[in-house]
Amino acid sequence: MSTAISPTAYNYKVVRQFAIMTVVWGILGMGLGVFIASQLVWPELNFDLPWTTFGRLRPLHTNLVIFAFGGCALFATSYYVVQRTCQTRLISDSLAAFTFWGWQAVIVGAIVTLPLGYTTTKEYAELEWPLAILLAIVWVTYGLVFFGTITKRKTKHIYVGNWFYGAFIVVTAMLHIVNHASLPVSFFKSYSAYAGATDAMIQWWYGHNAVGFFLTTGFLGMMYYFVPKQAERPIYSYRLSIVHFWALITLYIWAGPHHLHYTALPDWAQSLGMAMSIILLAPSWGGMINGMMTLSGAWHKLRTDPILRFLVVSLAFYGMSTFEGPMMAIKTVNSLSHYTDWTIGHVHAGALGWVAMISIGALYHLIPKVFGRQQMHSTGLINTHFWLATIGTVLYIASMWVNGITQGLMWRAINDDGTLTYSFVEALQASHPGFIVRALGGAFFAAGMLIMAYNVFRTVRASNQAEAEAAAQIAVVGAH
Repeated sequence: MSTAISPTAYNYKVVRQFAIMTVVWGILGMGLGVFIASQLVWPELNFDLPWTTFGRLRPLHTNLVIFAFGGCALFATSYYVVQRTCQTRLISDSLAAFTFWGWQAVIVGAIVTLPLGYTTTKEYAELEWPLAILLAIVWVTYGLVFFGTITKRKTKHIYVGNWFYGAFIVVTAMLHIVNHASLPVSFFKSYSAYAGATDAMIQWWYGHNAVGFFLTTGFLGMMYYFVPKQAERPIYSYRLSIVHFWALITLYIWAGPHHLHYTALPDWAQSLGMAMSIILLAPSWGGMINGMMTLSGAWHKLRTDPILRFLVVSLAFYGMSTFEGPMMAIKTVNSLSHYTDWTIGHVHAGALGWVAMISIGALYHLIPKVFGRQQMHSTGLINTHFWLATIGTVLYIASMWVNGITQGLMWRAINDDGTLTYSFVEALQASHPGFIVRALGGAFFAAGMLIMAYNVFRTVRASNQAEAEAAAQIAVVGAH
């Protein structure tokens, strides 16, 4: 049943802006990923220039896909979901606009500084201190807008998706501010406030929870809204969603040390990280199962609804990658997988299969609604995009699994006299076919994003300002 709410218009302008930029940054970030994957196949694509080397472009790729593409998807969906589930407008249009323009400024700053070699060298936290400060200011403002909107909600209940978005906002702020504590020595150079193993531990507390909160918890908030909406079914178990939430945020924060097995980190800390990673399988799969079971009685819709297909297949990849992660955290498995392409495959099972696919599905659901259209311009193009994304992801992760296990086995092979059987170059040569398949898989995925951009362009062009404003004025929201 539907219930009437206040006719006050939602702020869909900032949702539209972030949604469009999600697609733009997705194309740039994934296109750059294909380019650096191609550099490993054809090293001459480095062009013998410092700015275009793999070492400088790779952190730009990760920042573009995580923070530009993923971040804009989270901003767009969280602003959309919090308004509709709280049945109230965002608390401040000007602060929401600041988060949009401030976030784009951070991304442009990354595009300028990272190819020039200005970096903290910390994984996923490469931005030097002026940009890190701007990012923190934008993020705190985001928190004010989000939680401020919840405080003025018209509904008594806070929908579970908002709990996930809220946790992701709070923990990301904490991680970023603590890990970026540093002493600036010039405008583009700073030194970490921490040293040695402590610095490594804090970095991977941040690094793994950039995955755990930015790339998991936030997108689970997305899942808990858009899967039931697109399936037109209530969430399978609301009780499970609450247990899932508290278990996930309690456990995830402890998993970082599994990135530092067989290093100078104390052995007990490594073992604790391993144990917490294994336990983490339970809440992760609780969320995956809850999303999947929401389709009870609606599985037939997958035959005709490619948007739902994106959302459900993303859950399958989420389940797979959250099984693989705890397994790779086991020390004996990690001794084989560490520093190999298996890790790259695992990251992209989550990044392409889970994060990108659920974002794409959510955007296909959201974009017509905020532009006042009944549906996207072409369902056929969504279907084509789905198959390109799925095939691209499978090619990518399968090639990296094969490469990673090959590398791990070749590196540990020894002769009877104790010398290494293979040189590093021989392991690299054996990896070459996998590099080709990986670049091909990435190209498939990026091609899908170009098709999405065309579909979005046609959808937006078919709307007009009056229709878009009318969409924000609709005073009826379906029961959640």
